[in-house]
Amino acid sequence: MIKLERLINKLCPDGVKYVKIGDIVNYEQPTKYIVKNTDYCDKFNIPVLTAGQTFILGYTNEENNIYQATEENPVIIFDDFTGAFKWVDFPFKVKSSAMKILTADKSKTFIRYIFHIMGKIVFSSNEHKRLWINLYSKFKIPLPSIEIQTEIVRILDKYSASVAELRQMLEKELNLRKKQYEYYRDYLLDFGDDVEWKRLGEIAEVTDYVANGSFASLKENVTYKRQPDYAVLLRTVDFSTRFDRDNMIYIDEKAYNFLGKSKLFGGEIIINNIGAGVGNSFICPDLKIKMSLAPNSVMLKTSNNKFYFYWLNSKYGKNALSNIISKSAMPKFNKTGLRNILIPIPPIEEQERIVKILDHFDTLCNDLTNGLPAEIEARQKQYEYYRNKILTFKEA
Repeated sequence: MIKLERLINKLCPDGVKYVKIGDIVNYEQPTKYIVKNTDYCDKFNIPVLTAGQTFILGYTNEENNIYQATEENPVIIFDDFTGAFKWVDFPFKVKSSAMKILTADKSKTFIRYIFHIMGKIVFSSNEHKRLWINLYSKFKIPLPSIEIQTEIVRILDKYSASVAELRQMLEKELNLRKKQYEYYRDYLLDFGDDVEWKRLGEIAEVTDYVANGSFASLKENVTYKRQPDYAVLLRTVDFSTRFDRDNMIYIDEKAYNFLGKSKLFGGEIIINNIGAGVGNSFICPDLKIKMSLAPNSVMLKTSNNKFYFYWLNSKYGKNALSNIISKSAMPKFNKTGLRNILIPIPPIEEQERIVKILDHFDTLCNDLTNGLPAEIEARQKQYEYYRNKILTFKEA
């Protein structure tokens, strides 16, 4: 940091010039690198990338039209619809044309400097329109001398490497804790013939997505929005992403009333009943806003939702659910099959004891404000703080 301050005082004491990012960064359309066959296999060598959260979609054995990125010639892939981006320093193909492949004008800047700058921009979009040419490339960024850029990249790479190392260590610890949690969950929920068993339909209210009208009239009654309105339409994808309010679907009062039989109040068990995540179970939180259940879900209410949520997520519950899931191209199950699975009925005192133990493990593993995930997030925020501080310049 001292060396950087000296360079800034020496080379640009009155500030630095700001330029449009598109003036120093080149882009390439990825059309010729699109994979032809999406039958991916981990045994293949070439990764198929997306600039979104998933990043590596799978691996292909296609040998032609591979983008030859390397550690010496890396690129940034930019999602042209969301603004997300990834650093790539290995050969790859892409899933679609909905991105740009970015390289730097080496006479003016480093692609690694651009990568850190883009992190500082913190831009995202929910509008379905191309972003790079019309919007993102026009953002102005500071462009100090190559010497200063080099020192900035050295500092931030060193810091991000230490954060990544700590993140890797913490994630390893987190994975061990999750395995420990899964072991004790399955151990505690192994009842055998020691307790009474009943069909789920005998002890639970089972409700799927129900509207006050025909399903065919849904579209004319429900308006999907990306900004807060009267109520939120909770989808199973919202549970898996920990309730990211920026990406939730909101509905108006008319739609909420139309979906009157699918209202949620918090605490219900939600089960995905179709598609890739079929059988996944979640507990509905109280989001302090009116909520309705989205399609492709089933809602359960029992005398102890938390206990049966844990049981459904144990290997015993997953085995019971797997027996009612169809083996078709679009796996699914119906309410009748769900009502007929056998559920253990231990004494309520035993249920509460088990819930208390598993809640402790769940907090340690998953709560973003407690336990190991919070430590991982804190380290990332430290890096972001120093990155933003270093990359803030007075404009000349």
